[in-house]
Amino acid sequence: MAAKLYDTQAKEYRDIRPSYPPELFQFIASKTPIHDLAWDAGAGNGQATLSLAGIYKNVIATDTSQNQLHLAPDLPNVRYQQTTPLMTEAELHHNVATQSSVDVVTVAQALHWFDISAFFQQAKWVLKKPQGVIAAWCYSAPEVNESVDSVFNRYYLESKPYWDPARNILDDNYRSIDFPFMPVDGEVHTGPFKFKTEKLLDLDDYFAYLRSSSGYQMPRKKGVELLRSDVIEDFERAWNEDGNTHKIATFPIYLRVGKVGNPN
Repeated sequence: MAAKLYDTQAKEYRDIRPSYPPELFQFIASKTPIHDLAWDAGAGNGQATLSLAGIYKNVIATDTSQNQLHLAPDLPNVRYQQTTPLMTEAELHHNVATQSSVDVVTVAQALHWFDISAFFQQAKWVLKKPQGVIAAWCYSAPEVNESVDSVFNRYYLESKPYWDPARNILDDNYRSIDFPFMPVDGEVHTGPFKFKTEKLLDLDDYFAYLRSSSGYQMPRKKGVELLRSDVIEDFERAWNEDGNTHKIATFPIYLRVGKVGNPN
């Protein structure tokens, strides 16, 4: 579902989506004792891959969408690999890494599209024991100001009946995920830990972001246009209220992180 959804708008997704803050990667790196190999699963166009490549000696970045991977940055220590949504151990060995060889597995804004329990088993298979780390994060809706956010909240509620059920775990910031990993060193829980990223947007950028989301694309495929003229007018009125054409949008980020521990 996700691969087909984003295949058709891979470039737009890359151009309008927020990047991730250095503090996020510094936190993850501080919890991984060795920085030899990272697996960035659901890498998309490589937004997280780029930062991982500056920390880890080698990165394998996988995605089911070849269109997305084609837009990822060409980096000397990164290998991009298209994969199927679910892989056997033999496919993991061939496409990703050998058993117990990966220092960190990351999933940026994609875990909700996975078969989560199956993916966690794959992560456990490739991660080094006992200190290998898995880090999965999502970001929630952009926060602009009270007026814009009020219009967005109405738009968001109207979109919810059309969501894929997998997307619902975004609403609780990954809190409800059964996360079968141990707290990383220095922490007493697996999160979510909160970070934030910011992006300067004008109103066209803001609309482009809304249109890039599954919450907009799914109803549109069913013939429902959420950004009707009256909704656009409400956004325009709220956006232009303070006279500033460009605004900083804040995207809260929620991280679940844990270590694999020793096998039972």
